[in-house]
Amino acid sequence: MEFEKWLVERLKARGFYKLNDVNPRALIDALKAFQKANDLTQTGTADDVTVHELRKDVGGAGSSQFQLGPAKPADPIWMREARRQMGILEVPGPKSNPTILGWARALGGWVANFYKDDDTPWCGLFAAHCIGLTLPAEKLPTNYLSALAWADFGIECEPAIGAILAFRRDGGGHVGFYAGENADSYVVLGGNQGNSVKLSNVEKRRCVGIRWPKTGGAQIGGRVNATASGGLSRNEA
Repeated sequence: MEFEKWLVERLKARGFYKLNDVNPRALIDALKAFQKANDLTQTGTADDVTVHELRKDVGGAGSSQFQLGPAKPADPIWMREARRQMGILEVPGPKSNPTILGWARALGGWVANFYKDDDTPWCGLFAAHCIGLTLPAEKLPTNYLSALAWADFGIECEPAIGAILAFRRDGGGHVGFYAGENADSYVVLGGNQGNSVKLSNVEKRRCVGIRWPKTGGAQIGGRVNATASGGLSRNEA
């Protein structure tokens, strides 16, 4: 069972969640309501104290029975959303992938009117979707379609799973999420990499920013030694 689905089940059993599926924004609201009712810090995240309380059986505060459920994931929530989108592809020709266009519509604002086809670079749109959906209180770059705008997003940080990496490239930039590294390149999970959402190696020397969402909580772990198949990415347009 996915961790978020387990959270939904536990929150529904206590009357704090009304939907049948996982909606990240509704889940944040439900977690805050549950935390308030149980005198916990209202973070809207599944922190250790909240998960411990949710594992208790519904029989009452004094119950000694616990539902273990799935382990709490190490990846931050926006990285888990990014992994769920792996394999999304542009549609060749005049048509566009409705999933990619749907990200722009859901984010709203000027981008919803501007973004009309997946031939428009969408690595920034993908990053905005993953973070905007799962961290609704996070302030996104004003022009999040610009990959280089992400170099000033959030706060500066060290590499760790889920960190936002901004890169320069000929004619523009690229943005994606840190998934690991080797000697000369970062393994990046991003959109518009070979016209899809996938893992790619991107040269470290091109990196101009390593950032973390202000509302993303503490980083878990640090650098990860890893490799990605497909060789070195040199153009993410």
